[in-house]
Amino acid sequence: MEGLRRRERLLRAAPVPRRRRVARIRPGTLPGTLEAPESAAGEAPRISVIGYGPEAHVERTVERIEDALAEVLPGRVSWINVEGLGQPEVLTRLGERFGLHPMALEDAMNVPQRPKVERFDTYFLIVLRMVRLSQEVEDEQVSLFFGQDWVVTVQERADWDVFDPVRDAIRQRRGRVRDAGADYLAYLLLDAVVDAYFPVLERVIESVEALEDDALDALPETLPRIQRARRNVLTLRRAVWPLREEIAVLQRADATFVAAATGVFLRDSYDHAVQALEVIESLRESLTSVMEVHLSAQNQRLNSVMKVLTVIATLFIPLTFIASIYGMNFAGMPELGWRWGYPGVLGLMALTAAGMLLYFRRRGWW
Repeated sequence: MEGLRRRERLLRAAPVPRRRRVARIRPGTLPGTLEAPESAAGEAPRISVIGYGPEAHVERTVERIEDALAEVLPGRVSWINVEGLGQPEVLTRLGERFGLHPMALEDAMNVPQRPKVERFDTYFLIVLRMVRLSQEVEDEQVSLFFGQDWVVTVQERADWDVFDPVRDAIRQRRGRVRDAGADYLAYLLLDAVVDAYFPVLERVIESVEALEDDALDALPETLPRIQRARRNVLTLRRAVWPLREEIAVLQRADATFVAAATGVFLRDSYDHAVQALEVIESLRESLTSVMEVHLSAQNQRLNSVMKVLTVIATLFIPLTFIASIYGMNFAGMPELGWRWGYPGVLGLMALTAAGMLLYFRRRGWW
């Protein structure tokens, strides 16, 4: 019982991470209404646009969405990236230009959404979760729209993303991206999100391996570390678990703006998503085992302490009995007047304690 109370105190003392606020529209709001999250309301998003073809590419960072739309020209692929959800009118204008359904725009604005793929007549919507690891695993929603010759990505925040390798591939004409269509660019962006899971997974694996080594020590700080690792793994699982089905839906797509060659590349992303999910499930099982080992080690340590205290208390039972007899000070007790009475009683106590310790050792109790 004392061990249970101690674990509860440790859990209460553990640092509690800042919970992410769920940005949802107010009850009664009409479907398709775009409202900025409270934490980002009024903040101007960062807007960038890349237009490219086989021979050249244009890259700009603009302040107004109209300037980005002016770079969407026929004969080349255009990628508009919006970082931040502070101005719903930006998404509204994108919806007007590319024919995006209001419900799809609402999914991009109201975060977090469960990762998913939705097929529309002339475009796809893919909702993904990017992850990174600082103190804990942090995730961010990115909504990806793509059609015949255009891609629009809407990121939840403007502080980071995982798309720099894709930008470098376009700038340096690396691979086949400049010769392919918007579907291939959408695949590259999806693959960049999937590939970014693995460095995070490696660091989580290292932390779990360290916990496996420390679990037997039953240190007080180990339990909060286990809880933190479990939260990290659950965050990764929520991001990766639906992704497998997302990629499968894209593979089965028969849209005219998705080339058959892109499906071959999507199979590779599917394999990576399955591999990441297998690693996450393995980490969940490992953390369960680590928790059980840690609690068993704590119980064993508590039992060892209780055994020592029990032996000490048992030793003092006969010693207390002897001391209580000679503490009565009755006049008829012959040992009270004996010159060697005091040393004799102390010797009797020492012999009694030694005999009991010898008995405990022979019985295997000590």
